[in-house]
Amino acid sequence: MSAPSEAPPAGAVATMSLPTLTAMVVGGMVGAGVFSLPARFGVATGILGSLIAWAVAGVGMLMLAFVFQTLAIRKPDLDSGVFIYAKAGFGDYAGFNSAIGFWASTAAGNGFYWVFITATLGAFFDGFGDGDTLLAAALGSAGVWFFHYLIARGVRDAAVINRIVTVFKILPILTFVVVLLFYFDAGVFADNWTAYGYGDLGGLDEQVRNTMLVTTFVFLGIEGASVYSRYARRREDVGRATVLGFLSVLAIFALVTLSSYAVVPQPELAATRQPSMIGVFESVVGDWGEVFISAGVIVSVLGAYLAWTLMAAEVMYIPAHNEDLPRLLGQENAAGAPIAALVVTSLAVQSLIALTLVLDDALNFMLDLCTSLALLPYFLAAAYALKLGLTGEAYEGVPAGVRRRETVVAGVATAYTLFLFDAAGREFVLLMTVVLAPATVLYVKARSEHGRRIFTPTEMVLCAVIVVASAVGVVSLWTGRITV
Repeated sequence: MSAPSEAPPAGAVATMSLPTLTAMVVGGMVGAGVFSLPARFGVATGILGSLIAWAVAGVGMLMLAFVFQTLAIRKPDLDSGVFIYAKAGFGDYAGFNSAIGFWASTAAGNGFYWVFITATLGAFFDGFGDGDTLLAAALGSAGVWFFHYLIARGVRDAAVINRIVTVFKILPILTFVVVLLFYFDAGVFADNWTAYGYGDLGGLDEQVRNTMLVTTFVFLGIEGASVYSRYARRREDVGRATVLGFLSVLAIFALVTLSSYAVVPQPELAATRQPSMIGVFESVVGDWGEVFISAGVIVSVLGAYLAWTLMAAEVMYIPAHNEDLPRLLGQENAAGAPIAALVVTSLAVQSLIALTLVLDDALNFMLDLCTSLALLPYFLAAAYALKLGLTGEAYEGVPAGVRRRETVVAGVATAYTLFLFDAAGREFVLLMTVVLAPATVLYVKARSEHGRRIFTPTEMVLCAVIVVASAVGVVSLWTGRITV
Protein backbone atom coordinates (compact mmCIF):
# COMPACT_ATOMS: atom_id res chain seq x y z
CA MET A 1 0.00 0.00 0.00
CA SER A 2 1.48 3.35 -1.02
CA ALA A 3 1.76 5.98 1.68
CA PRO A 4 -0.66 8.88 1.33
CA SER A 5 0.77 12.15 0.12
CA GLU A 6 -1.42 14.20 2.43
CA ALA A 7 -3.25 13.84 5.72
CA PRO A 8 -5.78 11.03 5.59
CA PRO A 9 -9.45 11.65 6.02
CA ALA A 10 -11.19 11.26 9.33
CA GLY A 11 -11.12 7.68 10.55
CA ALA A 12 -8.12 6.71 8.39
CA VAL A 13 -4.82 5.45 9.79
CA ALA A 14 -2.86 8.23 11.49
CA THR A 15 0.35 9.36 9.75
CA MET A 16 3.81 9.91 11.20
CA SER A 17 6.15 12.74 10.25
CA LEU A 18 9.90 12.43 9.63
CA PRO A 19 10.82 13.55 13.20
CA THR A 20 8.39 11.01 14.68
CA LEU A 21 9.71 8.18 12.50
CA THR A 22 13.31 9.15 13.36
CA ALA A 23 12.38 9.14 17.04
CA MET A 24 11.01 5.62 16.62
CA VAL A 25 14.41 4.52 15.24
CA VAL A 26 16.39 6.31 17.97
CA GLY A 27 13.92 5.22 20.64
CA GLY A 28 14.17 1.61 19.53
CA MET A 29 17.99 1.56 19.57
CA VAL A 30 18.77 3.72 22.61
CA GLY A 31 17.61 1.47 25.40
CA ALA A 32 19.51 -0.63 27.92
CA GLY A 33 22.47 -1.41 25.67
CA VAL A 34 24.11 2.01 25.76
CA PHE A 35 24.24 1.96 29.57
CA SER A 36 26.16 -1.32 29.56
CA LEU A 37 28.77 -0.32 26.96
CA PRO A 38 31.68 0.74 29.26
CA ALA A 39 31.99 -2.65 30.98
CA ARG A 40 31.03 -4.66 27.90
CA PHE A 41 33.85 -3.10 25.92
CA GLY A 42 36.21 -2.96 28.91
CA VAL A 43 36.09 -6.71 29.39
CA ALA A 44 36.84 -7.36 25.71
CA THR A 45 39.21 -4.74 24.34
CA GLY A 46 41.06 -1.44 24.65
CA ILE A 47 40.60 1.82 22.77
CA LEU A 48 42.15 0.63 19.51
CA GLY A 49 39.99 -2.48 19.43
CA SER A 50 36.89 -0.45 20.24
CA LEU A 51 37.60 1.97 17.40
CA ILE A 52 37.94 -0.92 14.96
CA ALA A 53 34.82 -2.57 16.37
CA TRP A 54 32.73 0.58 15.97
CA ALA A 55 34.12 1.09 12.48
CA VAL A 56 33.16 -2.46 11.47
CA ALA A 57 29.76 -2.23 13.12
CA GLY A 58 29.24 1.29 11.81
CA VAL A 59 29.94 0.34 8.20
CA GLY A 60 27.96 -2.89 8.41
CA MET A 61 24.93 -1.39 10.10
CA LEU A 62 25.05 1.72 7.89
CA MET A 63 24.89 -0.57 4.86
CA LEU A 64 21.89 -2.25 6.49
CA ALA A 65 20.32 1.17 7.08
CA PHE A 66 20.86 1.98 3.40
CA VAL A 67 19.24 -1.35 2.54
CA PHE A 68 16.06 -0.35 4.36
CA GLN A 69 16.20 3.03 2.62
CA THR A 70 16.62 1.36 -0.78
CA LEU A 71 13.80 -1.11 -0.18
CA ALA A 72 11.47 1.68 0.92
CA ILE A 73 12.12 3.44 -2.42
CA ARG A 74 12.25 0.45 -4.79
CA LYS A 75 9.33 -1.39 -3.21
CA PRO A 76 7.00 1.34 -1.92
CA ASP A 77 4.03 -1.03 -1.94
CA LEU A 78 5.57 -3.25 0.76
CA ASP A 79 4.71 -2.35 4.36
CA SER A 80 5.91 -3.71 7.71
CA GLY A 81 9.35 -4.08 6.16
CA VAL A 82 11.12 -6.76 8.17
CA PHE A 83 8.44 -9.35 7.51
CA ILE A 84 7.27 -8.40 4.07
CA TYR A 85 10.73 -8.11 2.46
CA ALA A 86 11.59 -11.70 3.40
CA LYS A 87 8.19 -12.89 2.16
CA ALA A 88 8.48 -11.02 -1.16
CA GLY A 89 12.00 -12.24 -1.79
CA PHE A 90 11.99 -15.83 -0.58
CA GLY A 91 8.43 -17.03 -0.15
CA ASP A 92 5.74 -17.25 2.47
CA TYR A 93 7.49 -19.58 4.91
CA ALA A 94 10.69 -17.51 4.90
CA GLY A 95 8.60 -14.41 5.54
CA PHE A 96 6.82 -16.16 8.39
CA ASN A 97 10.12 -17.12 10.03
CA SER A 98 11.37 -13.57 9.63
CA ALA A 99 8.23 -12.20 11.29
CA ILE A 100 8.32 -14.70 14.15
CA GLY A 101 12.05 -14.19 14.62
CA PHE A 102 11.63 -10.43 14.82
CA TRP A 103 8.61 -10.69 17.12
CA ALA A 104 10.35 -13.15 19.45
CA SER A 105 13.47 -10.97 19.46
CA THR A 106 11.45 -7.99 20.66
CA ALA A 107 9.71 -10.07 23.32
CA ALA A 108 13.05 -11.34 24.66
CA GLY A 109 14.46 -7.80 24.48
CA ASN A 110 11.52 -6.46 26.45
CA GLY A 111 11.98 -9.15 29.07
CA PHE A 112 15.63 -8.10 29.25
CA TYR A 113 14.53 -4.49 29.74
CA TRP A 114 12.47 -5.24 32.84
CA VAL A 115 15.29 -7.24 34.39
CA PHE A 116 17.65 -4.36 33.58
CA ILE A 117 15.34 -1.80 35.22
CA THR A 118 14.89 -3.82 38.39
CA ALA A 119 18.63 -4.58 38.56
CA THR A 120 19.23 -0.82 38.45
CA LEU A 121 16.79 -0.37 41.34
CA GLY A 122 18.66 -3.14 43.13
CA ALA A 123 21.55 -0.72 43.69
CA PHE A 124 19.22 1.27 45.96
CA PHE A 125 16.80 -1.36 47.27
CA ASP A 126 18.11 -4.81 48.16
CA GLY A 127 14.73 -6.43 47.52
CA PHE A 128 15.22 -6.09 43.76
CA GLY A 129 18.57 -7.92 43.79
CA ASP A 130 19.94 -8.34 40.27
CA GLY A 131 16.46 -8.15 38.79
CA ASP A 132 15.64 -11.80 39.52
CA THR A 133 13.68 -11.59 42.79
CA LEU A 134 9.95 -11.95 43.44
CA LEU A 135 9.67 -8.19 44.01
CA ALA A 136 11.47 -7.50 40.74
CA ALA A 137 9.17 -9.89 38.87
CA ALA A 138 6.10 -8.24 40.43
CA LEU A 139 7.22 -4.76 39.36
CA GLY A 140 8.09 -5.97 35.87
CA SER A 141 4.70 -7.65 35.52
CA ALA A 142 2.90 -4.48 36.57
CA GLY A 143 4.93 -2.52 34.02
CA VAL A 144 4.08 -4.94 31.21
CA TRP A 145 0.34 -4.50 31.68
CA PHE A 146 0.53 -0.74 32.23
CA PHE A 147 2.22 -0.34 28.84
CA HIS A 148 -0.24 -2.79 27.37
CA TYR A 149 -3.08 -0.48 28.43
CA LEU A 150 -1.23 2.58 27.11
CA ILE A 151 -0.65 1.10 23.65
CA ALA A 152 -4.15 -0.35 23.48
CA ARG A 153 -5.46 3.23 23.50
CA GLY A 154 -3.98 3.71 20.02
CA VAL A 155 -0.67 3.38 18.15
CA ARG A 156 -0.46 7.12 17.44
CA ASP A 157 -0.75 8.12 21.12
CA ALA A 158 2.02 5.71 22.12
CA ALA A 159 4.27 6.89 19.26
CA VAL A 160 3.92 10.54 20.32
CA ILE A 161 4.81 9.63 23.90
CA ASN A 162 7.86 7.75 22.62
CA ARG A 163 9.00 10.87 20.74
CA ILE A 164 8.86 12.91 23.96
CA VAL A 165 10.60 10.21 26.02
CA THR A 166 13.38 9.94 23.43
CA VAL A 167 14.36 13.57 24.01
CA PHE A 168 14.51 13.17 27.78
CA LYS A 169 16.50 9.93 27.73
CA ILE A 170 19.17 11.36 25.41
CA LEU A 171 19.94 14.24 27.80
CA PRO A 172 21.65 12.19 30.60
CA ILE A 173 23.68 10.26 28.02
CA LEU A 174 24.97 13.48 26.45
CA THR A 175 25.68 14.83 29.94
CA PHE A 176 27.71 11.70 30.69
CA VAL A 177 29.82 12.21 27.55
CA VAL A 178 30.43 15.94 28.10
CA VAL A 179 31.36 15.55 31.78
CA LEU A 180 33.74 12.64 31.12
CA LEU A 181 35.48 14.50 28.32
CA PHE A 182 35.94 17.42 30.72
CA TYR A 183 37.71 15.03 33.14
CA PHE A 184 39.83 13.54 30.33
CA ASP A 185 43.00 11.86 31.73
CA ALA A 186 45.71 11.58 29.09
CA GLY A 187 47.63 8.96 31.09
CA VAL A 188 44.62 6.68 31.53
CA PHE A 189 43.70 7.11 27.88
CA ALA A 190 47.23 6.16 26.77
CA ASP A 191 47.31 3.07 29.01
CA ASN A 192 43.93 2.00 27.65
CA TRP A 193 44.97 2.38 24.00
CA THR A 194 45.68 -1.33 23.63
CA ALA A 195 45.29 -2.33 27.31
CA TYR A 196 47.96 -4.98 26.77
CA GLY A 197 49.67 -3.95 29.99
CA TYR A 198 46.67 -5.12 32.00
CA GLY A 199 46.59 -8.70 30.80
CA ASP A 200 45.98 -10.84 27.73
CA LEU A 201 42.84 -9.78 25.87
CA GLY A 202 43.95 -11.66 22.76
CA GLY A 203 44.82 -10.24 19.37
CA LEU A 204 42.93 -7.37 17.81
CA ASP A 205 40.87 -9.70 15.65
CA GLU A 206 39.77 -11.65 18.72
CA GLN A 207 39.00 -8.46 20.62
CA VAL A 208 36.84 -7.14 17.79
CA ARG A 209 34.97 -10.45 17.43
CA ASN A 210 34.25 -10.41 21.16
CA THR A 211 32.39 -7.11 20.75
CA MET A 212 30.23 -8.08 17.78
CA LEU A 213 27.21 -9.32 19.73
CA VAL A 214 27.33 -6.20 21.86
CA THR A 215 27.30 -3.91 18.85
CA THR A 216 24.53 -5.97 17.28
CA PHE A 217 22.35 -5.76 20.38
CA VAL A 218 22.68 -2.00 20.80
CA PHE A 219 21.73 -1.41 17.15
CA LEU A 220 18.57 -3.52 17.29
CA GLY A 221 15.75 -1.20 16.30
CA ILE A 222 17.41 0.17 13.18
CA GLU A 223 14.41 -1.12 11.23
CA GLY A 224 11.96 0.91 13.35
CA ALA A 225 10.88 3.33 10.60
CA SER A 226 10.54 0.50 8.08
CA VAL A 227 8.21 -1.42 10.38
CA TYR A 228 5.95 1.64 10.57
CA SER A 229 6.11 2.43 6.86
CA ARG A 230 2.32 2.16 6.52
CA TYR A 231 1.98 5.12 8.89
CA ALA A 232 4.53 7.35 7.10
CA ARG A 233 3.23 10.70 5.84
CA ARG A 234 5.68 10.52 2.92
CA ARG A 235 7.22 7.27 1.70
CA GLU A 236 10.72 8.74 1.32
CA ASP A 237 10.68 9.65 5.02
CA VAL A 238 11.05 5.95 5.90
CA GLY A 239 14.57 5.70 4.46
CA ARG A 240 15.59 9.15 5.70
CA ALA A 241 14.47 8.38 9.24
CA THR A 242 16.41 5.09 9.24
CA VAL A 243 19.70 6.71 8.17
CA LEU A 244 19.31 9.82 10.35
CA GLY A 245 18.44 7.72 13.38
CA PHE A 246 21.33 5.32 12.80
CA LEU A 247 23.99 8.03 12.40
CA SER A 248 22.79 9.82 15.52
CA VAL A 249 22.88 6.66 17.61
CA LEU A 250 26.28 5.53 16.26
CA ALA A 251 27.81 8.84 17.35
CA ILE A 252 26.28 8.48 20.82
CA PHE A 253 27.46 4.89 21.30
CA ALA A 254 31.02 5.58 20.14
CA LEU A 255 31.34 8.68 22.36
CA VAL A 256 30.08 6.81 25.43
CA THR A 257 32.68 4.10 24.88
CA LEU A 258 35.64 6.39 24.21
CA SER A 259 34.85 8.84 27.01
CA SER A 260 34.75 5.95 29.50
CA TYR A 261 38.25 4.85 28.43
CA ALA A 262 39.41 8.43 29.07
CA VAL A 263 38.74 8.35 32.83
CA VAL A 264 38.80 4.72 34.06
CA PRO A 265 41.53 2.05 33.55
CA GLN A 266 40.41 -0.94 31.49
CA PRO A 267 40.44 -3.49 34.37
CA GLU A 268 38.19 -1.23 36.44
CA LEU A 269 35.86 -0.76 33.50
CA ALA A 270 35.63 -4.52 33.04
CA ALA A 271 34.75 -5.02 36.73
CA THR A 272 32.12 -2.27 36.95
CA ARG A 273 28.65 -3.44 37.99
CA GLN A 274 25.99 -3.22 35.30
CA PRO A 275 24.58 -0.82 34.24
CA SER A 276 28.23 0.23 34.05
CA MET A 277 27.61 3.85 32.96
CA ILE A 278 26.35 4.44 36.50
CA GLY A 279 29.57 3.32 38.19
CA VAL A 280 31.80 5.17 35.71
CA PHE A 281 29.91 8.44 36.13
CA GLU A 282 29.78 8.08 39.91
CA SER A 283 33.56 7.57 40.03
CA VAL A 284 34.00 10.99 38.43
CA VAL A 285 31.28 13.20 39.95
CA GLY A 286 30.41 11.45 43.22
CA ASP A 287 27.24 9.94 44.67
CA TRP A 288 24.79 12.17 42.80
CA GLY A 289 26.02 10.64 39.56
CA GLU A 290 24.55 7.25 40.55
CA VAL A 291 21.08 8.74 40.98
CA PHE A 292 21.32 10.87 37.83
CA ILE A 293 22.32 8.06 35.46
CA SER A 294 19.99 5.55 37.16
CA ALA A 295 17.08 7.86 36.39
CA GLY A 296 18.30 8.03 32.81
CA VAL A 297 18.46 4.24 32.63
CA ILE A 298 14.87 3.85 33.76
CA VAL A 299 13.49 6.55 31.43
CA SER A 300 15.53 5.24 28.49
CA VAL A 301 14.58 1.62 28.94
CA LEU A 302 10.89 2.41 29.43
CA GLY A 303 10.93 4.44 26.21
CA ALA A 304 12.63 1.62 24.32
CA TYR A 305 10.17 -0.87 25.78
CA LEU A 306 7.32 1.19 24.38
CA ALA A 307 8.90 1.35 20.90
CA TRP A 308 9.72 -2.38 20.83
CA THR A 309 6.26 -3.43 22.02
CA LEU A 310 4.73 -1.34 19.24
CA MET A 311 7.00 -3.03 16.70
CA ALA A 312 6.26 -6.51 18.04
CA ALA A 313 2.49 -6.04 17.81
CA GLU A 314 2.74 -4.52 14.33
CA VAL A 315 4.89 -7.35 12.94
CA MET A 316 2.42 -9.93 14.24
CA TYR A 317 -0.62 -7.97 13.02
CA ILE A 318 0.52 -7.57 9.39
CA PRO A 319 1.27 -11.30 8.73
CA ALA A 320 -2.18 -12.13 10.08
CA HIS A 321 -3.66 -9.95 7.34
CA ASN A 322 -1.38 -11.58 4.77
CA GLU A 323 -2.69 -15.03 5.74
CA ASP A 324 0.66 -16.09 7.23
CA LEU A 325 -0.54 -16.07 10.85
CA PRO A 326 -3.98 -17.07 12.19
CA ARG A 327 -6.62 -14.41 11.48
CA LEU A 328 -7.25 -14.00 15.21
CA LEU A 329 -3.94 -12.12 15.50
CA GLY A 330 -5.16 -9.50 13.02
CA GLN A 331 -7.97 -8.21 15.24
CA GLU A 332 -8.10 -4.53 16.20
CA ASN A 333 -9.90 -2.74 19.01
CA ALA A 334 -12.03 0.40 18.77
CA ALA A 335 -8.91 2.60 18.98
CA GLY A 336 -7.36 0.89 15.95
CA ALA A 337 -4.65 -0.86 17.97
CA PRO A 338 -3.71 -4.45 16.98
CA ILE A 339 -5.13 -5.76 20.23
CA ALA A 340 -4.82 -9.53 19.68
CA ALA A 341 -1.15 -9.26 18.68
CA LEU A 342 -0.58 -6.93 21.62
CA VAL A 343 -2.11 -9.41 24.07
CA VAL A 344 0.09 -12.24 22.77
CA THR A 345 3.17 -10.00 23.00
CA SER A 346 2.39 -8.95 26.57
CA LEU A 347 1.79 -12.56 27.60
CA ALA A 348 5.14 -13.59 26.07
CA VAL A 349 7.01 -10.88 27.98
CA GLN A 350 5.11 -11.81 31.14
CA SER A 351 6.21 -15.44 30.74
CA LEU A 352 9.84 -14.42 30.34
CA ILE A 353 9.65 -12.32 33.48
CA ALA A 354 8.30 -15.33 35.36
CA LEU A 355 11.26 -17.37 34.09
CA THR A 356 13.67 -14.98 35.81
CA LEU A 357 12.72 -16.65 39.09
CA VAL A 358 14.14 -20.02 38.01
CA LEU A 359 16.92 -19.22 35.52
CA ASP A 360 20.49 -18.94 36.75
CA ASP A 361 21.35 -15.96 34.53
CA ALA A 362 18.11 -14.50 33.21
CA LEU A 363 19.66 -11.25 31.97
CA ASN A 364 22.21 -12.89 29.68
CA PHE A 365 19.74 -15.57 28.56
CA MET A 366 17.28 -12.99 27.24
CA LEU A 367 20.06 -10.84 25.77
CA ASP A 368 21.47 -13.82 23.85
CA LEU A 369 18.05 -14.92 22.66
CA CYS A 370 17.09 -11.42 21.58
CA THR A 371 20.26 -10.92 19.55
CA SER A 372 20.28 -14.31 17.85
CA LEU A 373 16.64 -14.04 16.76
CA ALA A 374 17.21 -10.59 15.24
CA LEU A 375 19.94 -11.81 12.89
CA LEU A 376 17.58 -13.80 10.64
CA PRO A 377 15.23 -10.90 9.72
CA TYR A 378 18.20 -8.61 9.03
CA PHE A 379 19.89 -11.18 6.82
CA LEU A 380 16.75 -11.87 4.78
CA ALA A 381 16.05 -8.15 4.25
CA ALA A 382 19.63 -7.55 3.06
CA ALA A 383 19.53 -10.64 0.84
CA TYR A 384 16.28 -9.46 -0.76
CA ALA A 385 17.83 -6.07 -1.60
CA LEU A 386 20.79 -7.93 -3.12
CA LYS A 387 18.42 -10.12 -5.14
CA LEU A 388 16.63 -7.04 -6.51
CA GLY A 389 19.92 -5.48 -7.56
CA LEU A 390 21.22 -8.62 -9.25
CA THR A 391 17.99 -9.38 -11.13
CA GLY A 392 17.11 -5.78 -11.98
CA GLU A 393 13.62 -6.11 -10.56
CA ALA A 394 12.23 -2.69 -9.52
CA TYR A 395 15.07 -0.90 -11.37
CA GLU A 396 13.22 -0.14 -14.58
CA GLY A 397 14.20 3.35 -15.70
CA VAL A 398 16.83 3.68 -12.95
CA PRO A 399 20.37 4.67 -14.05
CA ALA A 400 22.80 1.75 -14.17
CA GLY A 401 25.17 3.49 -11.76
CA VAL A 402 22.48 3.76 -9.10
CA ARG A 403 21.63 0.09 -9.47
CA ARG A 404 25.31 -0.93 -9.18
CA ARG A 405 25.79 1.21 -6.09
CA GLU A 406 22.73 -0.14 -4.35
CA THR A 407 23.66 -3.72 -5.28
CA VAL A 408 27.13 -3.30 -3.75
CA VAL A 409 25.60 -1.82 -0.59
CA ALA A 410 23.18 -4.75 -0.33
CA GLY A 411 26.05 -7.19 -0.88
CA VAL A 412 28.09 -5.66 1.94
CA ALA A 413 25.07 -5.70 4.25
CA THR A 414 24.40 -9.35 3.43
CA ALA A 415 28.03 -10.29 4.07
CA TYR A 416 27.98 -8.39 7.36
CA THR A 417 24.91 -10.22 8.64
CA LEU A 418 26.50 -13.55 7.68
CA PHE A 419 29.61 -12.49 9.62
CA LEU A 420 27.40 -11.83 12.63
CA PHE A 421 26.04 -15.38 12.47
CA ASP A 422 29.63 -16.64 12.48
CA ALA A 423 30.64 -14.31 15.32
CA ALA A 424 27.61 -15.36 17.37
CA GLY A 425 28.47 -19.03 17.12
CA ARG A 426 26.58 -22.28 16.63
CA GLU A 427 24.79 -22.10 19.98
CA PHE A 428 22.99 -18.90 19.03
CA VAL A 429 21.71 -20.39 15.78
CA LEU A 430 20.39 -23.38 17.70
CA LEU A 431 18.64 -21.12 20.23
CA MET A 432 16.96 -19.37 17.30
CA THR A 433 15.58 -22.64 15.91
CA VAL A 434 14.30 -23.68 19.34
CA VAL A 435 11.87 -20.77 19.02
CA LEU A 436 11.14 -21.02 15.29
CA ALA A 437 10.30 -24.74 15.15
CA PRO A 438 7.27 -24.81 17.50
CA ALA A 439 6.01 -21.50 16.06
CA THR A 440 5.56 -23.26 12.70
CA VAL A 441 2.27 -24.59 14.11
CA LEU A 442 0.88 -21.04 13.70
CA TYR A 443 1.90 -21.02 10.04
CA VAL A 444 0.22 -24.37 9.41
CA LYS A 445 -2.98 -23.18 11.10
CA ALA A 446 -3.02 -19.93 9.09
CA ARG A 447 -2.58 -21.74 5.79
CA SER A 448 -5.28 -24.24 6.72
CA GLU A 449 -7.71 -21.45 7.62
CA HIS A 450 -7.52 -20.11 4.08
CA GLY A 451 -7.28 -23.46 2.29
CA ARG A 452 -3.80 -22.69 0.99
CA ARG A 453 -0.98 -25.12 0.29
CA ILE A 454 1.09 -25.39 3.44
CA PHE A 455 4.62 -26.02 2.10
CA THR A 456 6.36 -26.08 -1.24
CA PRO A 457 9.02 -28.83 -1.58
CA THR A 458 11.77 -26.32 -0.79
CA GLU A 459 9.89 -24.99 2.24
CA MET A 460 9.34 -28.54 3.47
CA VAL A 461 13.10 -29.12 3.42
CA LEU A 462 13.67 -25.82 5.23
CA CYS A 463 11.10 -26.75 7.87
CA ALA A 464 12.78 -30.12 8.39
CA VAL A 465 16.16 -28.44 8.86
CA ILE A 466 14.69 -26.05 11.44
CA VAL A 467 13.00 -28.89 13.35
CA VAL A 468 16.16 -31.02 13.43
CA ALA A 469 18.28 -28.04 14.52
CA SER A 470 15.70 -27.26 17.20
CA ALA A 471 15.91 -30.81 18.52
CA VAL A 472 19.71 -30.50 18.69
CA GLY A 473 19.28 -27.19 20.51
CA VAL A 474 16.90 -28.64 23.09
CA VAL A 475 19.22 -31.58 23.75
CA SER A 476 22.17 -29.18 24.04
CA LEU A 477 20.28 -27.05 26.57
CA TRP A 478 19.28 -30.15 28.52
CA THR A 479 22.82 -31.57 28.66
CA GLY A 480 24.46 -28.22 29.40
CA ARG A 481 26.34 -27.90 26.12
CA ILE A 482 24.47 -24.62 25.72
CA THR A 483 24.31 -22.67 28.98
CA VAL A 484 21.68 -20.07 29.72
